[in-house]
Amino acid sequence: MVEALAIIGGVIVVAIVVMLILAARKPNTFRIERSATIQAPPEKVFALINDFHEWLQWSPWEKLDPNLNRFHTGAPAGKGATYEWEGNKKVGKGRMEIKKSTPPKLVSIQLDFIKPFEAHNTAEFTLTAANGSTTVNWAMIGQMPFMFKVMTLFMSMDKMIGKDFEAGLANMKAVAEKT
Repeated sequence: MVEALAIIGGVIVVAIVVMLILAARKPNTFRIERSATIQAPPEKVFALINDFHEWLQWSPWEKLDPNLNRFHTGAPAGKGATYEWEGNKKVGKGRMEIKKSTPPKLVSIQLDFIKPFEAHNTAEFTLTAANGSTTVNWAMIGQMPFMFKVMTLFMSMDKMIGKDFEAGLANMKAVAEKT
């Protein structure tokens, strides 16, 4: 009996060590991105991204908490505009600030999550015009702390966040393509 427990304990220790080694070998940064082509001019699409008040129409997280508290400060839109939120466990608490706004091509946002976990990332929206449409590329870039590396052994951040980006881009497309 003691021998069997020792073997089981040894297997568990080896599994944990292997898991920690695999996590340590993961990259220190991540990048998640999705793109969509929207049948609207870049100026129209840019306005939906560059003004946090417009995010109510298309952001995939806005409808997850009907009692979401929102705070807009700083510039009304563009560089210096800020948006803070606090809500249920699905949306947590955080803050965004537009750090760079180049109409109608780029919006770069400092994205700070406070709850349920702390993380500091950058979100970038790059718009490319072609033949009366706009391709929007939405990316999130950030550091990968060790505990996040361990979590990615069991779940895919790309799939988890990517599906939200896809939903947000689909919402943005529907809003922008309305005449």
